Amino acid sequence: MEQAIAGKSATGMDVSGVLGTNQSDMRDRNERLVLSLLRRRGALARAEIARVTGLSAQTVSVITRKLEDEGLLLRQQPVRGKVGQPSVPMSLNPDGALFFGLKVGRRSSDLVLVDFLGHIRSREHVTYRFPAPDGTLRFVKDAAERLSGRLDAAQRARVAGLGIAIPFFLWEWGAILGTPAEDMEAWRDFGLRAEVAALFDFPVFLQNDATCACGAELVFGSRDTPPDFLYFYMGYFIGGGVVLSGRLFTGSTGNAGALGPMPIPDPDGKTRQLIDVASLAGLERMVTDAGGEADALWTSATDWGVPPQLIDAWTRTAAPAIAHAIVASVSVMDFEHVLIDGWLPERVREDLVSSVQAELGRMNLSGLPHPTVMSGTVGADARTLGAASLPLSQRYLVDTAQ
Repeated sequence: MEQAIAGKSATGMDVSGVLGTNQSDMRDRNERLVLSLLRRRGALARAEIARVTGLSAQTVSVITRKLEDEGLLLRQQPVRGKVGQPSVPMSLNPDGALFFGLKVGRRSSDLVLVDFLGHIRSREHVTYRFPAPDGTLRFVKDAAERLSGRLDAAQRARVAGLGIAIPFFLWEWGAILGTPAEDMEAWRDFGLRAEVAALFDFPVFLQNDATCACGAELVFGSRDTPPDFLYFYMGYFIGGGVVLSGRLFTGSTGNAGALGPMPIPDPDGKTRQLIDVASLAGLERMVTDAGGEADALWTSATDWGVPPQLIDAWTRTAAPAIAHAIVASVSVMDFEHVLIDGWLPERVREDLVSSVQAELGRMNLSGLPHPTVMSGTVGADARTLGAASLPLSQRYLVDTAQ
């Protein structure tokens, strides 16, 4: 299975600090710059676009007219000022482009169809005891056909790509999943991106699932998202991501910020990996050990139907472990903010964030920054939305590292 994205990673940007160029050979980048600005700021008049980007008014006029003709931008109602002609804000057209996002998880998979604003238009979901390569391929093929069947011809023509969010090194997790090693070993040499790409006539991209979730926070998250942060995503296994200067940092293998393997102390004075202590796999075990049915955990992220005392017990275990991981991380990079999101009901996520912040308050952070722990703004669908953001970013957004 590929361990790196085919193409660029999903990026977010604070485009207020990115200037354009008026040279004709850079028009494509300038178009991306305008689209990125409108995604980050919302509807803006041409004069404001020119002011923020440094492009000339004429260049902005040409770009916005072209993007409007292509169906990517919409004119909003004119805004009248005290003097002069009314300004006409331009905004992204939700129907301008559509994207598929595939999340392959340890217990479930989702395929979503996402519009240009990041709204999920439709979804297909499947649960299983473990993911299999052939089953995953059948799911994406059949689910994409069903989702595409709900579109008219014009909408189908606007599907611009498919992104895949999948845990790397899936074949190593057979024992933890309670699955025979040979069942998971099939993933080792399975080229999922290439196999999926052979099914469609649009580009396909692949990235680590937790990194995708972090990318969704940049592309589709709140406009107030800080430019530098450490990110945790709570799934069957905990994972993470790193954002520096408003850009997703993936490293040479695409696996940077994979926080799950980080060693942390346990109450017995031994060392364990964060993934063993702070993952939802632990909550699943608690439910089954108590004689409950854990499948509901993976059917919906809004209503687990899990006894509150089990969730509280899991939180009491996970929060100190995450706090230790944060302290280790800020000793290397001075993150001022930490975002926590995941396949979690909102109340569970808020309780976890509060508990982690409280644990940090009890730890010795002498000589280290005291980061603020916050909830992510995308929610349970961060991995699928992050997958959909891969083709969007590749085709329509500017990369501030260029």
